[in-house]
Amino acid sequence: MKKTVLEELEKIVGKENLSAKIADLYVYGFDASIHHKNADAVVRPANTQQVSEIVKLANRTRTPVIPRGAGTAMCGHTVPLKGGIVLDLTRMNKIKEVRVEDLYCVVEPGVIYDKLNAVLGKKGFWFPTTPGSGEACTIGGMVVTNASGMRAIKYGATRDYVLGLEVVMPTGEIIHTGTRTLKNSSGYQIDRLMVGSEGTLGVVTEITLKLAFKPKASAMTLAAFNSLFDAGKCVSNIIARPLMPSAIELMDSVCIKAVNKCMNVGLPDVAAICMIEVDGHPVAVEEELKIVEEIAKQSGATFTEASRDKKRIDYWTYARKAIMPSLSRYGEKFVSVALADDMSVPISKVPDAVVAFQKIAEENGVVIGTYGHSADGNLHTKMLVEPNSQDSWRRGERAVGQIFDKVLELGGTVTGEHGVSITKAPYMKKERADSLETMRRIKKALDPKNIMNPGKIFDWEGSIIQYLRYPAFLEQDPGDAPQPSECEPKAYSR
Repeated sequence: MKKTVLEELEKIVGKENLSAKIADLYVYGFDASIHHKNADAVVRPANTQQVSEIVKLANRTRTPVIPRGAGTAMCGHTVPLKGGIVLDLTRMNKIKEVRVEDLYCVVEPGVIYDKLNAVLGKKGFWFPTTPGSGEACTIGGMVVTNASGMRAIKYGATRDYVLGLEVVMPTGEIIHTGTRTLKNSSGYQIDRLMVGSEGTLGVVTEITLKLAFKPKASAMTLAAFNSLFDAGKCVSNIIARPLMPSAIELMDSVCIKAVNKCMNVGLPDVAAICMIEVDGHPVAVEEELKIVEEIAKQSGATFTEASRDKKRIDYWTYARKAIMPSLSRYGEKFVSVALADDMSVPISKVPDAVVAFQKIAEENGVVIGTYGHSADGNLHTKMLVEPNSQDSWRRGERAVGQIFDKVLELGGTVTGEHGVSITKAPYMKKERADSLETMRRIKKALDPKNIMNPGKIFDWEGSIIQYLRYPAFLEQDPGDAPQPSECEPKAYSR
């Protein structure tokens, strides 16, 4: 990066909010994905006007801009593939307005999810999308990835709560989309386009969110199964009753063993468990709890335990959220990596999907832990690889391609809540083959100089085993990394 660009950035944000130190650039080259690449500068703006000035400078000098929240993204969203400016938005962390009488709040992008809900909860409201990284992730990051979590079956994803946005466009122009009303039919829904755009169309600098009423009561049933298929069938049986749970979390035996070994939580040592949550009016919760236990037993559960105690429910939820770190302790040689990570299938296909994933793991000689927000068909598969072994990575990538082939065959999508960026790019391009050109036209129209988070989604080429944060390919030029061949998913058309 030219010295003159750094000097202009310093004038905009001040010396203390600009860094080109190698240690800072290295740290900001990571997110929660498998990828890493250094930026040229890290900038921490304080307000929308500063963001606008930074983007104007970047547009004029054709410098890439990578918006960043807390860095909890799983697919490489904030990895600066083309260098440039990492735009750290965490200083913009004000809750500007909470109007419960109008069912909305206005926040800056750096507000942390759990902190927002702590404020809303005092008034009897919440933003209920419940991402797994809620204690750290920012609302801006949730918006640009359309994040959700365990309660999406009942409460929806982030897109369902965005009423309006303030966005700095790639030219530096500041626009306002949407309204502060619950209904809106005026013009193109630009805010809905921006949600899930992964920083490729602009920088979100303010969000107006719809509020939801906090449920008065909740309860959970833990059901244990000797068959992974039966656990999956329990999910679809509950939905088909019909009964609307607030969440159903599924864990297979690999996940159970890992969590018990690492966290000593004492989950049942079985093929699979389901944690089924219901919420609402206390009377309705009691009635639904009985129905859940009945369906679980009819579906083959060998053991059930129901609880209304918040501490017990929090303990089970804690065990479920401990899966990711625990899997890296499953075996001495392994680390848990996000490869085929958050696919979604039709709810009735959950049993077929989880069994297929297990078979694919065996065929490729890899270990896969399957878990997820199964009530809405959203599943996670964490791959265990030997980080120093190129063969282990290749077998893992081959398994990923087969997993996504199966997901698409079942009528699903390659990403339900984490987005595309790098790690899902080859597979999303297969899924969305007939609409890729439309996406490219939108990107080119709004960002003709391609400065906003370049190289991601439909612009990614080749294998996903590039720019790794692990040592297996560190001395290898990215162009020499293994190419898709048999690892690439088969072409798919709906």
